[in-house]
Amino acid sequence: MLSKLMNFLRACFRPRADRSVRGGSDANGRQEGLLWYKDSGQHFNGEFSMAVVQANNLLEDQSQLESGCLSLNDSGPYGTFVGIYDGHGGPETSRYINEHLFQYLKRFTAEHQSMSVEVIRKAFQATEDGFFSIVSRQWPMKPQIAAVGSCCLVGIICGGILYVANLGDSRAVLGRAVKATGEVLAIQLSAEHNASIASVRQELQSLHPDDSHIVVLKHNVWRVKGLIQVSRSIGDVYLKKNEFNKEPLYQKFRLREPFSRPILSSEPSITVQQLLPHDQFIIFASDGLWEHLTNQEAVDLVQNNPRNGSAKRLVKAALQEAAKKREMRYSDLKKIDRGVRRHFHDDITVIVLFLDSQLVSRASSVQSPNVSVKGGGISLPPHFLAPTPTEPPAAAA
Repeated sequence: MLSKLMNFLRACFRPRADRSVRGGSDANGRQEGLLWYKDSGQHFNGEFSMAVVQANNLLEDQSQLESGCLSLNDSGPYGTFVGIYDGHGGPETSRYINEHLFQYLKRFTAEHQSMSVEVIRKAFQATEDGFFSIVSRQWPMKPQIAAVGSCCLVGIICGGILYVANLGDSRAVLGRAVKATGEVLAIQLSAEHNASIASVRQELQSLHPDDSHIVVLKHNVWRVKGLIQVSRSIGDVYLKKNEFNKEPLYQKFRLREPFSRPILSSEPSITVQQLLPHDQFIIFASDGLWEHLTNQEAVDLVQNNPRNGSAKRLVKAALQEAAKKREMRYSDLKKIDRGVRRHFHDDITVIVLFLDSQLVSRASSVQSPNVSVKGGGISLPPHFLAPTPTEPPAAAA
């Protein structure tokens, strides 16, 4: 009876497909059903485009673009920050990262008076520690928060240098022009941490030589301890601290044997490179996009179309592929409501950064207006019509 009432209420409060944010202005993005998008905007190093499509009952993907001052000090440095946070098990971790990671980065940049790999590592660690403190406080009342986590992909452009830091399986792909042929090649910038990758399984086995079940092939999918595909994340405390892997956590998340060292890591893979004049754009996206498009397909789609609406175009291309795989029409897929939609595709978040070589090469001390945009989803009050589980949720992706 209760479940029928909840379904009825969800149907009554389903957002209209033509609803626009801020009265139709593109200043903060637009909403079309489960798709949120901002077709274009300006950042310190060029233009950008953003889009998010929701599949889960509560949006687990979070994202942000911050441009201007990258420090608590007004003196800079100045540049562009992009974050893609793909949550699993719930939205709490990705929301926490979206509210805190950039603020930690600004704090450590001010302390070091410059951008660096060390600053980025400190910001990631502070975010991990901050979320752990929330889990510790909420554990007695809300133990399932220990099984909530998030991938975390960050891109920073500062003084002509590109930093890419990653935990999990979101991906950053660069479009680089080849002068001799005129084509634009896709270059993957981020290292991924997913047990489906042989080198990741080897890394886990070398770190846990005494655990023959550190990676398990389950339903034809490799998972860490048979539970989760990613080997690095923010959160997922139940696989990092043994004292949170016990009752009253759902039994499906509890391991048979205690562990003395963290199974998952929060140490990001970080790359640093000088941006070149023929670097055209960078696509940052959660794995929901890359499940349906190859790196080169995504780069071609951006390169061969107008800049305006690039991110939305990529999301729609992924949705069309998802529909095709299920032998259905894209128009019919769009009619499926959140929650049920997750059976057809994941939450998908895309940010495309276009690079203006003249702006990229300018000094990081040049002041610039601050721009702050966060990827949207259906706007509902916290916990409004949130599902009340009568059984454990599906294993984290």
